[in-house]
Amino acid sequence: MTVTTQPVYRCTPGPLHATLLAGTVPLFLGGLLSDIAYYQSYQIQWSNFAAWLIAGGLLFCGLALLFGLLNLIRAEHKGGRALVYFLVLLATWLLGLVNAFEHAKDAWAVMPSGLVLSVIVSALACIATWIGLTNLRSGGAQ
Repeated sequence: MTVTTQPVYRCTPGPLHATLLAGTVPLFLGGLLSDIAYYQSYQIQWSNFAAWLIAGGLLFCGLALLFGLLNLIRAEHKGGRALVYFLVLLATWLLGLVNAFEHAKDAWAVMPSGLVLSVIVSALACIATWIGLTNLRSGGAQ
């Protein structure tokens, strides 16, 4: 009896890609926590903190998205987890951009849509990071 196995190539993000990807979570989560503090205290500075944290999260997420696109282009199989990772990261960046535009409004006009968007973007950032930092398979079974 002969057993043949297909080699499974695991490709994890490089150190810079992983750092950028992992940096999105605390920045977007900090924006969410600042929105919660603003919702409870009515201090405008919390909204300013949230806007800056979201801008930083967009920068990190955008660069991680660029790395994800390059990895997707270089992958032998264009589907599977690598594609899901890229799409979740793209959705995170796009909703984060909408959230940044929402936070550009004046004072209380940010609420409640800014808070809801911050919750969604933070959850998507956590999901994208989870998918991206687990072993992505680029060969064999996906």
